[in-house]
Amino acid sequence: MGSVSQGIEHLTPSPSKGQLFQGNYITNFDFTNQFLPDVYEKQAEIYGNRSIGGFLKLVSAEMPSASDEIRWVEQGRLHIAYKNVAVSGNVFTVTFDTLPDGTSAGTAQVPAVRVGQTIMAQGVTNAGVNTGAVLRGVVTVAGANANSTTGTFTAKCLEAANWGTVASSDHATVLVYGSEFAKGSAGMSGEIDAVYQSYTNKPMILKDNYAINGSDTAQIGWIEVTSENGASGYLWYLQSEHETRQRFEDYLEMSMIESVKKSSNSTLSASESPGGTEGLFSALTSRGNVYTDLSTDLGSNMDGFDNILKQLDKNGAIEENMLYIDKSLSLAIDDALAAKNSYGTGGTSYGVFNNSEEMALNLGFSGFRRGGYDFYKTDWKYLNDFGTRGQFSDIEGVLIPAGTSTVYDQELGQNIKRPFLHVRYRASETDDRKMKTWITGSVGGAYTTTTDEMRVSFLSERCLIVQGANNFVLLKD
Repeated sequence: MGSVSQGIEHLTPSPSKGQLFQGNYITNFDFTNQFLPDVYEKQAEIYGNRSIGGFLKLVSAEMPSASDEIRWVEQGRLHIAYKNVAVSGNVFTVTFDTLPDGTSAGTAQVPAVRVGQTIMAQGVTNAGVNTGAVLRGVVTVAGANANSTTGTFTAKCLEAANWGTVASSDHATVLVYGSEFAKGSAGMSGEIDAVYQSYTNKPMILKDNYAINGSDTAQIGWIEVTSENGASGYLWYLQSEHETRQRFEDYLEMSMIESVKKSSNSTLSASESPGGTEGLFSALTSRGNVYTDLSTDLGSNMDGFDNILKQLDKNGAIEENMLYIDKSLSLAIDDALAAKNSYGTGGTSYGVFNNSEEMALNLGFSGFRRGGYDFYKTDWKYLNDFGTRGQFSDIEGVLIPAGTSTVYDQELGQNIKRPFLHVRYRASETDDRKMKTWITGSVGGAYTTTTDEMRVSFLSERCLIVQGANNFVLLKD
């Protein structure tokens, strides 16, 4: 079995056509596409460039991992606040959501609220609309767990006899803003440990292959090259193998976007599905920001987009962001920007593209600035092409922060800066599984089996890591 790598420096061109060896076979057809475009068969590409690849290459990085599980830790917020709090009399009941990866919290939890701390609270409707006055009070009974999913504490109102609209609303939002103690009283009882959240994802194995029997090797094409070591001659390729490779590379990208972890309710066996993996859309649905129907809410004044800015302000406030969106939303943003004076590229730094507007435009991005943030917008072919997600209507796009975040990497045992979005692939000293390609059979210079065929196999083992999902926005239809 012969392993085939990218590039041509490892290949040995044959002095003439007709000599089929593994050593003069081009498996990476991108080389011919870039330097020798005329070698393409004269087929009409009626669907344009059919590949959707390139998204993850532009917004992420790829790095090896020797583990079959990637685990990282992110810091929680500094200040104490709770949403969806039920209030009955002076008793506040906090419901702890499931963990962001979708698993149950599983252990008893205690609200991080202590006697003597001062809180502010406001009622909220089931529709998510704040209602009534913001009232303040003092905690009189510290937080305690009620069961595995809820905890309670008691606080009395400073401004009235009771909590009024806070208690009569569907639920409430609570924030600890300080403390108050009497003269000569004891100090604060209890302490608050730093909050960290651990996340995991597992790589998945993807495979594909292309086979051609010995009788049909008339599909072989030849190109004349001069390699970097000065050797000249002929290399051969298979058009259909190239399409299989291109399709597989798209699968690698689409899987990182669409995949989900296998639910406990799934009837798939371990051999049928080892467990799945968390893709981009799944990660943002469970622990990112989700905005629905931006293309309708946008309006001529960018009202809908301003709602997103307010949400970004509540989180990491990353200055530079990438927008990968479908055509409908792209046109809606263009119309809204056109209705504004002094919009377009003016005032945008283009820091993501080395401050080069020309580079951004060459890559298909247009930049604009709003509310102290820079945005780089591009149509995402994946969402537009009918051959991929263009026939579905649940996703309008994604907003992805540019730059890096600092997390604790448990595999390395240290804090490390990583891109917000990156791919981890399995690799060791003996086996790099980022993108493996090998040839078997008895045709094309491979003499590994008695079967009259040449089989090109592809394999990759990888997963997507979404760090700081609170800085991302999933735009849903």
